[in-house]
Amino acid sequence: MKIRINVGLQKSNEKKVGKGEKMSTLDEILKEINKAKSIVILTHKNPDGDAIGSSLAMYQCLKKLGKNVDMIIPEIPRAFKILPCIDEVKKESDIKNYDLAISLDCASIKLLNGWLNYFDDANERIVIDHHSSNSMFGDLNYVDPSSPACAQVLYEIFKYYKFEINNDIGSCIMTGIVTDTGGFQYSNVSTETFEIASELLRKGINVSKLYKKMLNNHSRASFELKKIANDRLEFLEDGKVTFTYITKEDEERVNAEVGDYDGIVNEGRNIEGVEVSIFIHEIDEGLKASLRANDYVNVADVCMMFGGGGHVRAAGANMTGTIEEIKEKLLKEVKRQLK
Repeated sequence: MKIRINVGLQKSNEKKVGKGEKMSTLDEILKEINKAKSIVILTHKNPDGDAIGSSLAMYQCLKKLGKNVDMIIPEIPRAFKILPCIDEVKKESDIKNYDLAISLDCASIKLLNGWLNYFDDANERIVIDHHSSNSMFGDLNYVDPSSPACAQVLYEIFKYYKFEINNDIGSCIMTGIVTDTGGFQYSNVSTETFEIASELLRKGINVSKLYKKMLNNHSRASFELKKIANDRLEFLEDGKVTFTYITKEDEERVNAEVGDYDGIVNEGRNIEGVEVSIFIHEIDEGLKASLRANDYVNVADVCMMFGGGGHVRAAGANMTGTIEEIKEKLLKEVKRQLK
């Protein structure tokens, strides 16, 4: 049974989802959670703060329900290693067939973090997400594109289920919200986002500490990579587009770890007059392109042309080819939307 739920976004070929239908789907999801004895939590490749924070929050809630649950995230950027239960993350599992698999913050099945088999082989599969490009690849899908973070979606789900949101769970939720909103600065931040932050502050969550650790503190390697990328930065299309890149050789030279390249793509977007920032870095499978836009270019549409996706103003895609070839392909699609 496939249940497509698209909360907060109405496309021309979709009916608007009512409150009753949303609640019914949440009830179905809880029924599957209660029924399952073994559960695996999965998220996307190159996980960010929202993916990791959401996974940790869900993990802790399920453990409090007495479930046998695993989180499988092959690589954790160093900034998130202070979070509760981070030491309980697994790189892989001996269990081949879980009762239930839950995908968080992942728009398509091919973006799962290298362990697609755990999702495919599970008896039941649930998708919880906030990307408008989500392909609804679960047996039960709860997707709210109006939410700025998957962690915010989870907060609302936990409140509906009357799950206790303690300090540890709240810290993980806040990490997801703070990182995916760029510290509450992106246009998809809602009144609900600030209400959640306010409620978590009242619970004793140190939002300013999380903000500083996740967004303001950088490793030496991260600083060095940013310097290399900024030295290579090109201004294209009359200054409306910036482009830069880093290689594996760059990362090795500065002893970089996973995630030390995070935030480089925002450097170009933050320059006056720039509409789109394009950043490429080498990964094991080829090259990862990250795009950010300011006002009107839909970079999710650009990345979907190359098998990727994401948000309207923040998206990415894994691609093959040389850096110059990928640059030209992306620029060609971006130019179609430039004013």
